[in-house]
Amino acid sequence: MTSPISKTLERLFKLSENNTTVRIELAAGLTTFLTMAYIIFVNPGILKEAGVPFEGALFATCLSAAIGSLMMGLIANYPFALAPGMGLNAYFTYTVVKTMGYDWRVAMGAVFISGVVFFILTLARIRAMIVDAIPMTMKTAVAAGIGLFIAFIGLKNAGVIAASPATFVTLGHITSKSVLLALGGLVVTAALIARGYKTAIIIGIFIVTAAAILLGLSKFPTSVIQMPDVRSTFMQLDVRGALKLGAFDVIFIFLFVDLFDTIGSLMGLGRQAGYLRPDGTMPRVNRALFADAIATIAGSIFGTSTVVTYIESATGVSEGGRTGLTAVTVAGLFILAMFFSPIAGAIPPIATAPALIIVGALMIGAVTSIKWDDMTEAIPAFLTMLAMPLTFSIANGLALGFIFYPLLKVLTGRWREASPLVYILAVLFVLRYVYLGEE
Repeated sequence: MTSPISKTLERLFKLSENNTTVRIELAAGLTTFLTMAYIIFVNPGILKEAGVPFEGALFATCLSAAIGSLMMGLIANYPFALAPGMGLNAYFTYTVVKTMGYDWRVAMGAVFISGVVFFILTLARIRAMIVDAIPMTMKTAVAAGIGLFIAFIGLKNAGVIAASPATFVTLGHITSKSVLLALGGLVVTAALIARGYKTAIIIGIFIVTAAAILLGLSKFPTSVIQMPDVRSTFMQLDVRGALKLGAFDVIFIFLFVDLFDTIGSLMGLGRQAGYLRPDGTMPRVNRALFADAIATIAGSIFGTSTVVTYIESATGVSEGGRTGLTAVTVAGLFILAMFFSPIAGAIPPIATAPALIIVGALMIGAVTSIKWDDMTEAIPAFLTMLAMPLTFSIANGLALGFIFYPLLKVLTGRWREASPLVYILAVLFVLRYVYLGEE
């Protein structure tokens, strides 16, 4: 007999229609959370350098991630999680505060304004129009590029690759205990997936975490519960200061990078989960875009930088997550993390690295549907995929593809194959780099 809870979940998330179950969705949510749990401590650590109180930023990080993921799950019914974006938090700290000299409260006001503008653009369906206007080739390239990007992050977190002043990147200390443990986790997880284990990624994360603690590579939590601090950052943003000082270039960068970072993530994840229609459009995309707008507004009020859709959601999709119940599960775990942050802190980057590498391998399969014999399609797709990991930015990859796609269509006399909006966006991308430089 079906329980009332099961009936409610079925009605809310259409589990049967999406060929999934409550157990699969919960496992997928746990997987996604584990692969992005690092943000609970990394984000406050970066914001702390800008003067933002660490404990307040930690609370704001968890709360904004919970709000964004909850909205994504309940409103859009997508299995995608949100949290403060890496890259944008670095821009907040090292460029806006440390280089440009703005107080962190003014910078937080700029984040709030960008969130409000996002909300208006979403309400006007302008963001959804952009998503729908992107050619199918570019959508496919974004999915493959994100695969390369998260695999690159996984290899970096595992220590397999490292920075090099001579060659930019090089092989890391491949014989170190941490690298060998991460590679061992990669082998075990891949083998479990090959043998058909649905929770292979979760099992791999827990095995590597346990081994890391035993080998002294991660600390066993000394406490279980830690009460969050709200007061130090709540309502500390200075919106009037952001407007008065004329920080419009700062607001634009927050707006621009988040806009295309989120659009890129949604397209890549949507393709992986099978949501893209044959014409390249994505159902309920405007609902999904509301999630990061509202989460960014809420996050700035409580004390954190811009919230984006996380590409680590691909790990949950790979575990079978197909509905908003996955995202709601992530939201619940972020709420718990506010109080049980010491436990979340015990999961080292080397434990989640194998998951990112494997999911990257799964996502790169999208390249097979790109028309490689058509240079007007192949070159923009290739640049999009290549730029994402090499510039550490989804937005930059999308920018290069957007610039080259219409340019090649015009030069080959096939300008009608690109929509007018694509040309407008290409011009905006060019102007963005000419006048504002790097993010």
